[in-house]
Amino acid sequence: MRGCGGRGVLQGFKDVPRVVWLLAAGVFVNAVVSFTFVFVFLYLTGPRGLGAAEAGVVTGVGGIGLVAGNFTGGWYGDRFGHRRVLLAASTLGGLTLMAFPLLPTPLLYAALPLAQYASGVVRAANAALVAVTVPDGNRRQAFAVVRCAANGGFTLGPPLGALVASGLSYEWLFVGDGLGTLFFALWTARAVPARGAVREGAAAPDGGLGRGVLAELRARPAVPALLAAILVVDVVYRQQYFTFPVFLADHGLDVRAFGLAIALNGAVVLLLELPAAVALRDRPPLAVIGTGLVLVGAGYAALIGGAGPASAITMMVLLSLGEILYKTTATAYVADQAPDHAVGRFQSLYAGVSVSGVVLGPLAGGALYAAAPGLLWPLCAALAATAGAAVIALSWRQARRAARPSHETGSRPRAVAG
Repeated sequence: MRGCGGRGVLQGFKDVPRVVWLLAAGVFVNAVVSFTFVFVFLYLTGPRGLGAAEAGVVTGVGGIGLVAGNFTGGWYGDRFGHRRVLLAASTLGGLTLMAFPLLPTPLLYAALPLAQYASGVVRAANAALVAVTVPDGNRRQAFAVVRCAANGGFTLGPPLGALVASGLSYEWLFVGDGLGTLFFALWTARAVPARGAVREGAAAPDGGLGRGVLAELRARPAVPALLAAILVVDVVYRQQYFTFPVFLADHGLDVRAFGLAIALNGAVVLLLELPAAVALRDRPPLAVIGTGLVLVGAGYAALIGGAGPASAITMMVLLSLGEILYKTTATAYVADQAPDHAVGRFQSLYAGVSVSGVVLGPLAGGALYAAAPGLLWPLCAALAATAGAAVIALSWRQARRAARPSHETGSRPRAVAG
């Protein structure tokens, strides 16, 4: 982890439990061999011989599976245990990926969404495991560790996948991804205790799963407000993968420019994610998140004047800084707000919303870019900035409410420990 901030920064992570570091190691290995999300379209249009439209349908259905898995993984975990759900989903996903090259083309319409669904469940269950393992106050650092490991793996994975596809075959990408997913299941089984350290499927005081999630959300209005802002911004954020490369190509910059921009994103996140988590751990979380969303908007605003090396670099740096501020902090904030019996469901809500742009992004961005390309980046900038400003305003309201005397808010003074 030295590349993510060095020895001084790691001092700020001394309270992160050992099990989180072990989970992060497994996430890193699994991310390195997660080739298929990058190369599946090329595989479908190449060795499988599908047309671009049909391949788009297959991958689009897979994206729906991914979002659905994120939305439901935590619900399973609250009922059956997050560790148990992660193991089952990893096994299912790994076996499905390994079988992919053997399946006839019609079955791909079912196999890809199944594999993506399992991947989404794993993502939500893993986040819930971190949330229930780490006490309030250290979750930002814990989620930053896992995100840093994942980003490091994803940075190494695509070049390695290109070597495998060109040197062996595309089929070996699915075999490698499947083996990596099965490894993650075995690693988690060894790294995470079955009982004791992790509060799996915590029951509510009434012995059941407690009040419904809607009632819990009504009691915490800041959470649905944040989720709405994240939903808007994720559609904007994902444009870097969909319309941004088309925009670069339309302005005379080839795929190498896009590759370098994505590499820059990974480098900035790897370099600054952990230091930022330590430096900002005592800052109000909603203010940090809102600032990150505004920076995402500022990144797309850099493209309004046209495409060029300077604007592309500026855009990607601002986008990366915004990602660093909002993603880890928002994940930790939702975990901190969740009642013990619904940690997984709260994490599933955030996980599902935070990948919704995978499905909505290409639809909305592609349609707007085709109809009025000059409006795309100003609208992206305005939407992200507005969402960020709304979250910052929410943070200010909470701060003013906390500063008011208890007789004005109608609440009783809370006991102070010690």
